[in-house]
Formats: sequence, C-alpha cells, structure tokens
Amino acid sequence: MTDAIQSSNGPFAFRVTGSTPGDEDARRARTGVFSTPHGDVTTPAFMPVGTRGSIKGVLPRDVGEVGSTMILANTLHLHLRPGEETVAKLGGLHRFMNWDGPILTDSGGYQVFSMADISTLDDDGVTFKSIIDGDLIRITPERAIEIQRALGPDVFMAFDHCPADPRDRGQVQTATDRTHRWLDRCAARFAADGGVEGTNQALFGIVQGGAFEDLRRASVEAVAAHGFVGNAIGGVSVGEDRESMRVAVEAAAPALPADRPRYLMGVGTPRDFFDAIAAGVDLFDCVTPTRHGRTHQVWTSRGRINLRNAGWKDCDAPLDEVFRAPHVSDVPIGVLRHLCLSNEMLGATYLSLHNLHLFHELMRMIREAIPAGKLAALREEWVPRLERRLTPDEFRG
Repeated sequence: MTDAIQSSNGPFAFRVTGSTPGDEDARRARTGVFSTPHGDVTTPAFMPVGTRGSIKGVLPRDVGEVGSTMILANTLHLHLRPGEETVAKLGGLHRFMNWDGPILTDSGGYQVFSMADISTLDDDGVTFKSIIDGDLIRITPERAIEIQRALGPDVFMAFDHCPADPRDRGQVQTATDRTHRWLDRCAARFAADGGVEGTNQALFGIVQGGAFEDLRRASVEAVAAHGFVGNAIGGVSVGEDRESMRVAVEAAAPALPADRPRYLMGVGTPRDFFDAIAAGVDLFDCVTPTRHGRTHQVWTSRGRINLRNAGWKDCDAPLDEVFRAPHVSDVPIGVLRHLCLSNEMLGATYLSLHNLHLFHELMRMIREAIPAGKLAALREEWVPRLERRLTPDEFRG
C-alpha cells in the first residue's frame, strides 16, 4: 500500500502513506494524512471530545501541547446552549473553542440512543425534551445539517439512528434502514448548500448494522455510494460485548473505500485502538481519557492507577517516566492525589492532560510500528501493561 491510494475533494484530501507488510489482511493497518482547511491530521489519530465547546478542564493551548491535532464538539448540546446562531455570531466553532486545528461535530444521532428516555423517534426525525429547560427540540436530518453548518466545523456527521441493542436483529435492521434514508436526506441538504466546494466543509456518512456482518456490509455499500470525503462506523461501544464490537468493526472497516479516512465513533481504550487499527481504522474519539482524569484514574506505562487509593498519599515519584506529559511529568503522585481528593480543579486537569498525552503517544508509536511490520509486537507489549491494575506496593517495588 503506497501513495497510490489517495483522494482529493476540494480543500480536503486523504493520502495513505504506509501499511503493515505482509498478506492482504495484515496490510489493512495503515498510516495516512487527512488534510483539512485547518491543517493536516496524521493517522491513525485520536480526537479528544469537547462536548459543549471545550475539552473539560483543559486549556486549548494544552490540548495541542499534549499532541492533539483534531477535536470534537457535540451538535445537540451546542444547539441547546448557547445555540448555533450564537456560536456563529461569536466567530464559529474555531474561535468559540479557541482552536486553530480541524474540528469535527457529531450529528446528534447518538442521542437517539443515549437520551431514549426523553425522546420520541419517528421516520422523519427525533423530538427531544431539552435537558436545559424541558422544551421540546425537533431534529431531522435536514436540521442536523443546518445546525452543523452554522456551527462551522471542518467535518460534520450525517444524522443516524443508533440502535439501543446492537444484537437485536429486528431493531438493528430498522435502525440501519432508517439511517440510510436519513443519509440520503442529509446528502441532499448538504448538496443544496453547495457541498464541499461551496462551503469548505465536509460531510461524513455513518455505517450502522449492529453486530451483524451482512447488515454492516450492506450499510457500507449504502454509505460508500455517496462518495463522501470520509466515512464513519457507528453503533459500537454502546454496551455490547467485545466480540460484538469486533464483528462490527471487522465487517465494516476493510470494506469502506480505501482512499477515504475511516472513523470509528466513540472508541475507546488502548486495546480497542489496536484491534480497530488492525482492521483499517484511521480516526478515533472518546471521552475516556478526560472522564477518567476527572474520576482520578490514569493510565501509565506500568499500569492503571486509581489515585483514590490511600497508598498513594505520600508517594513522591512522578506518574510516569515513559509518558511525560507537558505540565504534569514532574508533579509527585502524592500531590496529584491531594488535589483530586480536595476537589481542586487542577487535579482533574493534570490527570486529563496525562491521559491525553499517553493516548497520543501510543498513536505515535503505532504509526511508527505499522510500516515497520511491528504492530502486532507493539500490541503484545503494551496492551497488557496498560490494562494492568497497578497498586502502590507494586509501583514502589
């Protein structure tokens, strides 16, 4: 796999720069560059999530310093508050988030799943009860495109239906068929605004299909037929077992167009990264590193640490000698624990920065391992280390 695999669409381009040597299955893992109007993203890459217009507790400057190149924001939450019109008046998402790099927004489709208890779904769209004031909010495929257009990200997602149970075939079939109908409407609304060339923005389609290989393949065909700048795999990491997730990703990722970035939504953890990258995925997002930081949990090169454990109270060592995050690497563990247990905001900030830095450094190591044919060896070395629960006694020993 070489530079011969590439695409260009207005201000967006994707170029595959390398792959794992070996047979065709091994070569699914690849490195690349996704070019956008606000800069390049070297892939595979992890994208931090800024739900309401910020990466919780972390300055935009520091988000970049720890290795982030592309970040996310949430369409529905920004629609509810402060509203897309306000974001537009304040200069659009890039100024609003004080971020010069690429930004991607989700469509609100995930909320069909996550807010099912306060929403009503029909073939035309979804009606939500606002979590701000209880007002009814109506989102249709066309409205999702209009909101994201006004927010002003580089990339936005089609409105999809994420099924509540990816192992219930009837439910998944209904959701997948609806996703395809909504996709057609999203594409039509996007084209009416001028498409990529007319707006300097890109629309990604979303593959559904649950844990069923045939439904995933059929959804890939429906999404790929639109020729979007990039494509995403949705409906995973929603409570299903790991095997169901594996089936979904391995059925969808390799079948998506090779000359477009492949984005696995809402995933995940180091193990998830290795598994999905081996199947050909390029982009990831998840709240995990920052959410874990806010709950006093961190990954390190020697294992996972829970700073609520009293054994860390007087530990004067730094968190990690391998993954040394800017602004965090020289702060003693005992100080970090004190800040967390005292509910000082700085504690969550420090741990979030460390987790983000580790995720980005792991992606850098993966990018180096792929063309060298060392991805499997890297996985074998690092997944057990990162998943190990590290106690204070083990740390000192």
